[in-house]
Amino acid sequence: MKESFHPKARLTKRRNIRTGLSTRTKILIALEKGEKHAKEVAVLANVSYHTVIHHLRLLEDEKIARRKGERKPFLWELTGVGQQRLI
Repeated sequence: MKESFHPKARLTKRRNIRTGLSTRTKILIALEKGEKHAKEVAVLANVSYHTVIHHLRLLEDEKIARRKGERKPFLWELTGVGQQRLI
C-alpha cells in the first residue's frame, strides 16, 4: 500500500524519509486551515511541540512556511510557494 503525502512535504535541501514526510503532511494540513501557533499545530497534528518546531523550521528554510510576529510565540502560515495557478 502506497502512502500519500502532501505535495509540499518533500524537501529539496534535505533527505526525505517516510516519517518526516508523514509529519510534514500533518503540519501542512493543519496550516492550510489558517495561521496557527506551533502548540496548536502540535495538537492538531498529534505530534510533539519540538517535532513541530523542527519541521516548521525546515519548511521555513524551503520558503513553504513563514513565521509572523516579532515575539514568541510566533504565528506560522503557509507562503503559497508551490501552489498551482488556477488560470
